Amino acid sequence: MHATEKPLHLETQLIHAASAPEQPSGATTTPVVQSTAFTYGSAEEIEAVFAGREAGYVYSRIANPTVAALEARLTALEGGLGALAVSSGMAAISSLVLALAGSGDEIVAGSSLFGGTYALFRHTLSRFGIRVRFVDPTQPDAFRDAIGDATRLVFVETIGNPKLDVPDIAAISAITRELGVPLAVDSTVTTPLLIQPKRLGADLIVHSTSKFINGHGNAIGGVIVDAGSFDWASPRFPHLAPYLAKVGRFALLAALRGRLYRDLGGCLAPFNAFLLSMGLESLGVRMERHCANAARVAAFLAAHPEEGTVVYPGLESHPDHALAQRQFGGRYGALVTFTRGTKERCFSFINRLKLAKNSANLGDTRTLVLHPASTIYRDLDREERWTMGVTDDLIRLAIGIENADDILGDVEQALGS
Repeated sequence: MHATEKPLHLETQLIHAASAPEQPSGATTTPVVQSTAFTYGSAEEIEAVFAGREAGYVYSRIANPTVAALEARLTALEGGLGALAVSSGMAAISSLVLALAGSGDEIVAGSSLFGGTYALFRHTLSRFGIRVRFVDPTQPDAFRDAIGDATRLVFVETIGNPKLDVPDIAAISAITRELGVPLAVDSTVTTPLLIQPKRLGADLIVHSTSKFINGHGNAIGGVIVDAGSFDWASPRFPHLAPYLAKVGRFALLAALRGRLYRDLGGCLAPFNAFLLSMGLESLGVRMERHCANAARVAAFLAAHPEEGTVVYPGLESHPDHALAQRQFGGRYGALVTFTRGTKERCFSFINRLKLAKNSANLGDTRTLVLHPASTIYRDLDREERWTMGVTDDLIRLAIGIENADDILGDVEQALGS
């Protein structure tokens, strides 16, 4: 970009960032390279690619042109050093953890996490000797108290799901930088449209691209973005030394692709990468509608005389409202929760809905509804659910991009008398 040129707005970058017409056909969309492997004209050529002396593709489990195009776009949108696109959001989180931590190491994580992430941290990682310390993500000093010599990663979500609490990322990052620990931020429910965590000090950003980035409920995927801000020469990560010697600041990305991606096989399918790339282009207009619709639904529920607690970061009653306003630029996402007193009243509301779909997904064009306690969080005990904001009388609405009046009409009739 020339010095006199203005930087493109993010909505424009969604369409144009890191993309160019495919040559020689001139196709305007990312081509699907649906190939398992790639051939070379000589043994010397493929040897050079395997050795890293030349760029190229050898096997789609390691790298694929369609997937690489998506990685480049997500890197540009997050202002990162590089990215690794994987088969799901959970694959992104598990790959990142296993790239940084091993037996005897620790992670410090916010306690109000998505149920799948919490289950991974609380139950699965312990079988590999990795301990996770959970702290209140809205209390930055709790992270300082929990970080120790064995800590290899601090992990938070931009907005807790479904607790909808908001951590102060800049305050947490100031602590992690002081103590020399990388900070990973899951920005699935906010996307780069509401926040670019790197600007607040995050070192790593993860997304379940299955959600808002895809936007249409038709492709599973995930991504890890290295912001390029953490020095991987840290003594906390001696196992990255061989990669540092070869590629310097790209050490973590090289370890992820050359070891975790290759060995565990969590690769993203080329056609899914294509669908995710297509979804990415409309993310700007979709997030505007998601947020506007959710704000109207939250305000309606908060004013309803017969409903319980309504939680939405855009409501002034939310304890983190001022922080959310500052971090997310006046937009607060698509998730709204409210309580109905009993599980039975929750089920009655869900069963009365005509427009909204009863589904465990979020980030779809359609409005989706879920009773978290009996679905995603059913395997957790009551105390764990309570810590994560999941009560038996809680309903989560993931507001879609339909006309807001139609969504409100559906919600109103389902509330009944």
